[in-house]
Amino acid sequence: MLQFFAASAPGLEPLLIQELHRLGLKPTSSSSSFISQDEQYETGGVEFEGSLKDLYLANLHLRTASRILVRLGSFEATRFPELRRKAANLPWEQYLSPGMDISLRVACHASRLYHQRAVAERVVGAISDRLGQPPCVRKLDEEATDSSPKLILVRIQNNQCTISVDSSGPLLHRRGYRLAIAKAPLRETLAAAMLLAARWDGIAPLIDPFCGSGTIPIEAALLAREIPPGYQRTFAFMNWPSFDKSLWDTIRAFNSDLEKRAKPEIIGSDRDAGAIQAARANAERAGLSDTIEFTCQAVSYLDPPVGPGWIVTNPPYGKRLPSNKDLRNLYAQFGKTLRSKCPGWKVVMLCDSIQLVKATGLKFEETIPTPNGGLKVKIFIGHVD
Repeated sequence: MLQFFAASAPGLEPLLIQELHRLGLKPTSSSSSFISQDEQYETGGVEFEGSLKDLYLANLHLRTASRILVRLGSFEATRFPELRRKAANLPWEQYLSPGMDISLRVACHASRLYHQRAVAERVVGAISDRLGQPPCVRKLDEEATDSSPKLILVRIQNNQCTISVDSSGPLLHRRGYRLAIAKAPLRETLAAAMLLAARWDGIAPLIDPFCGSGTIPIEAALLAREIPPGYQRTFAFMNWPSFDKSLWDTIRAFNSDLEKRAKPEIIGSDRDAGAIQAARANAERAGLSDTIEFTCQAVSYLDPPVGPGWIVTNPPYGKRLPSNKDLRNLYAQFGKTLRSKCPGWKVVMLCDSIQLVKATGLKFEETIPTPNGGLKVKIFIGHVD
């Protein structure tokens, strides 16, 4: 049985746990003190266990995870020779070929081995000992690509060393459909988290009146039609010596039939014509241009279908408008429009300011704090009276 860690943005762990359960995967206990629904998870992710098939399924299906790590091993290490010897006993040959490009990220806390570069050198030596040839160590760009070196993560805390290998490659929010972007784009993983937090049924109409480049409507369409978010991309595990192409093809081919699901009414609108153009291009690239209606209009011109349904949106905040007064007026207009045209609808929005949220005059019963682009934001979940 392999041990995995599904990383996510802090605050999204309970949603990630729900996703794992829907895939039939059981999160395992960790040493963390954060507890949700009788299960434990580390801040920024969830541990689970399974087989290679489960790893493939997780990468293909998880909508809120940012990457999936495989735990190669965990052991005590207080001296460098001990670190190298024990690291050399790990099954590197399953994940790396001799001489393969790698990148290391090392973190040391409250341990006798605290020099990160020295730790990295010993791990590289251990890989060389195991494979008979040293790997080529390269720097990993901030945004990994398919040609990036394979990422190895080493964490030493309280003299306990944990070594993991990344199975995903480019972060999982990079679904493969979004090449055209608008201002302040929303990560696909956070858009999916908003939809899961909304408890949208995938049948009732859904509107995003500040859709930007279309991320929320596109993620909604993928969710409603049960199309795996990773269906159009490749993963780091596909270059492992242990990669089972036959198994992967079977998993992926089985899920291709899910594209024939029903199409709920999904509408995205924005006053920026360039954003709508980008949204349409992204939807077409995702194969969903026939599923989503995009309209260039201000929020006050919202024309909802017969509801009730869901409003899920990421309105402008922070530095995206010139003044707080402009923002307050926009949010007040947003709330007024929903009360006039969408009574009984549920509303989920992302925002960094409680004052702006109050300006809508809408009722929000639940919040989920999480970061977005360096800002501390919250997912606000409520309804329209």
